[in-house]
Amino acid sequence: MRSSTIIAAFAAVGSAMAQRPASTPICDYYTAALLKNNTAANQYTLLTLLVNTAVIGNYTTPNVGIAANGILNNGTYKGEPVSLLQYFDGALESTNFNGKAIAVNFLDGGGAAPLLLNMPANNTSSIQYGLITHLYQFFGALLSCSEYGAMGFPSYKGKTSMAEVHRFMDLEAAEVGYFIEQVGLSAASFGVTNDDVTAVGTALTKLFDYKCAPPVAILPNGTAELQSICQAEDCPVAPNATCAAYPLMGMPTSPANASVTVMPTGTVAPSATTSTASMFTGAAQAIGAGVGSVAAAGLFALALAL
Repeated sequence: MRSSTIIAAFAAVGSAMAQRPASTPICDYYTAALLKNNTAANQYTLLTLLVNTAVIGNYTTPNVGIAANGILNNGTYKGEPVSLLQYFDGALESTNFNGKAIAVNFLDGGGAAPLLLNMPANNTSSIQYGLITHLYQFFGALLSCSEYGAMGFPSYKGKTSMAEVHRFMDLEAAEVGYFIEQVGLSAASFGVTNDDVTAVGTALTKLFDYKCAPPVAILPNGTAELQSICQAEDCPVAPNATCAAYPLMGMPTSPANASVTVMPTGTVAPSATTSTASMFTGAAQAIGAGVGSVAAAGLFALALAL
């Protein structure tokens, strides 16, 4: 779909979104509301817009007036400065390649320039193309897109254990929090309701943001694997923590007596058998909060899943 057509469609309906029926998947509802026809191609376009905006900030004009700064831009989270670019531009040896930490430039396909044109990269052979298209596909599955895997919406074929992908990143709570905030703002800027933004965030937070969380299957027909990406000292810990299962930085296994800090009483983390589909069902009744609490850690979790 041409950029001008997309912008016009979003401008027409983005600020007047009705309540989504609980029986309609988030992906399908907003595809139809914003792009009219709920086709595989349009669903993929919706994911393209949401992901690209989360990565580089608002680039569609007009939107509903909510600004996303973009994860590649420096920012702050709860007063703490955050710079996530270093995980993408090859500045750090933070990519897990067969159990070794290496530096990889994930912006070799033109960086922000192609994203501004609703594209993942300038060329299909780039590492950037693999990264960004995997994000589109993974989130298509998480948001229960009905056309996921159909012609026009390829299914995700990347790594499925986010703990393994992020093994050498040692992400801190503020880094994950900033990424969470930016993806929430991206969705909100297109008119996604606060209930839906919060609901998705709650589900994704449970999947990825609690230290030492037990294995969970996150994709259709997937197997339970370790998924937590927040493993630094200041990350909240799952009450049913399995820290011995998570490798420490550069270590093949972590000690069974790994020290942790307990997550606040009353916080619920998913069990090993929790399915993503069930987490999204009835999500409009999930814990309510502002856009700043919206989680899309799943997006960050895939940032290096090639």
